Amino acid sequence: MQGRKKTNLFRKYFIIVSTVIFLSFVVLGGALLFFISNSWMNEKEQLLDENALSVAKTTAELVNSGYMKQNENGSVLLICNTLSLLSSAIDADIYIADTNGKVIYCRDLLRPDMVVMPGICAIHGKYNLPERVIKQAIETGTYSDVSNLDALYDAPHLVVAKPIFAGEQAIGIVFAVQPVAAVMRPYVYSMLRMFGIASLLAMAIAFITVYYMIYRLTKPLRQMSAATRRFAAGDFSYRVKVSGNDELAELAAGFNAMAKDLATLESSRRSFVANVSHELKTPMTTIGGFIDGMLDGTIEPDKREHYLDIVSDEIKRLSRLVTGMLNMSKIEAGELTLKPVHFDISEQIFKTVLSFEQVIEKKRITIFGLDQMSTVYLSADEGMINQVIYNLVDNAVKFTPPCGSIYIAAYEEKGKVVTKIKNTGAGISSEEIGRIFERFYKVDKARSYDVKGTGLGLYIVKSIVELHGGTISVSSIENQYTEFAFMLPIN
Repeated sequence: MQGRKKTNLFRKYFIIVSTVIFLSFVVLGGALLFFISNSWMNEKEQLLDENALSVAKTTAELVNSGYMKQNENGSVLLICNTLSLLSSAIDADIYIADTNGKVIYCRDLLRPDMVVMPGICAIHGKYNLPERVIKQAIETGTYSDVSNLDALYDAPHLVVAKPIFAGEQAIGIVFAVQPVAAVMRPYVYSMLRMFGIASLLAMAIAFITVYYMIYRLTKPLRQMSAATRRFAAGDFSYRVKVSGNDELAELAAGFNAMAKDLATLESSRRSFVANVSHELKTPMTTIGGFIDGMLDGTIEPDKREHYLDIVSDEIKRLSRLVTGMLNMSKIEAGELTLKPVHFDISEQIFKTVLSFEQVIEKKRITIFGLDQMSTVYLSADEGMINQVIYNLVDNAVKFTPPCGSIYIAAYEEKGKVVTKIKNTGAGISSEEIGRIFERFYKVDKARSYDVKGTGLGLYIVKSIVELHGGTISVSSIENQYTEFAFMLPIN
């Protein structure tokens, strides 16, 4: 089903773009046909107009000079010969009609086979030209239109008429007529044939280009579709090939980054499940074993207090685990809300360090910097900031070796409160320091049995600091030190 959708997406875009290209060429062909037709009509009308006017002037000169009265047969021969030559030259039918609409001179009068009686043509003698056309030609000096002259012709013709004047009086009308379809069709067909061949070649190139471009554009989408199916099966190793620097390349790069994050998250989740399972199993086994020993008398009464202390520690360990997971859920759901108050962060640090006094004395850890700290006030959620300080001090104490040292500082700088906690010890490798604030991540998995943590502490610390609009960073040199520093706005 997914494969069919992928194919349909490619096919749909290809059909849409191809249809747009085809319709564009159809519209272009229609526009070309329209402009060619108009251009041809204007050109032919102008040609007919010039020739009709030439015949009208020639005839008028013959009449006005008296030549037609002196040599009637010669005048008829001259006029008809002129009509024949011009008609053949421009592929039109030019003839002269009187003011009543009867044709009196035409090219066919030169052909004996076309003359039925003296001065009457077998074809043109039947013509009876419309009165309105003659009237308009005389009144305006010209007439032009595409018409069949009131059914005189079977098909539309381009008709141009020019009056012949003897002095001030119109004595006849010169008609230049040309069939539109019969003459224009070969010309239009020739142009459309050339356009069609060029269009087919252009469309073939366009379709091939469109096919390639759409295939290339949808290729990352097809790869992403394949990747999502593999992700759904739990395989996050698949990556989309990134080429170019356009929006699709950015999408593919973002998709790969998401896949990498998902792979990291999945790895962390599995590690977290394994760690939490161990963290839950160990204290529960310990608690159950000691309580069963007390109940069945295996543990002597005078040793019960010692084992009850162990049970209490294990219960606290479980409580910290559950609290950390609940806080993580609240952070991800956006349910943590700030309740800011004005307080002294230096005082918070002193109280937190004092709560670790027994562990510090037991490991003979030296604390530096407390005697140099002064009062530093800020507005923040006191409980959340206390959790940040507690987690960082707790980590410092846990990972500081016996006879090591911890340096703590808090001061104001450029409208922000800077807090630093630095401890000596094994440090953090450069490969792992970039993941130190990831949820579920524990730097030294070999020590996870000794260090009672779940990899949530620093993730929660970072989330709380950023929730206050602050930043937190870590620097470390292996086998020397690790330093955490966070900055919070005073207000």
